[in-house]
Amino acid sequence: MVGVIRRGRNGRRRGTPYRKFHNIPTVVDGIKFDSRAEATRYAELKTMLRAGAIRDLDCHTPHPILVNGKKVCTYVDDFSYTLSDTGVRITEDVKSPASKTPLYRMKKKLLYITQGISIMEIMNIKPKRRKR
Repeated sequence: MVGVIRRGRNGRRRGTPYRKFHNIPTVVDGIKFDSRAEATRYAELKTMLRAGAIRDLDCHTPHPILVNGKKVCTYVDDFSYTLSDTGVRITEDVKSPASKTPLYRMKKKLLYITQGISIMEIMNIKPKRRKR
């Protein structure tokens, strides 16, 4: 049985991990992204970087959240960059409706309260398939 891929009932290859949000990890420029949507957004931001619209593009920057001097948790953003024309620092997170969990919402609020950083959400909404 050389070259045969064994698949389970759900169509996945046997032995591959189940993903909670059905995302497909993708590697672009040696950087691992959690989903194809995140990798696509990275390609868009790189184009903006080459055009000069943004500068200082960073991926997966950790933000420790401290309350009363004690570390509560860490929020890791998807992208952060500076707008070239205004100098405003933007923090982005690529989200689907399913990935806006209560934990994410709490970390988003804590990050805003403790550090004044607001997260801009890039929504990934897949078009519905048409029934034939």
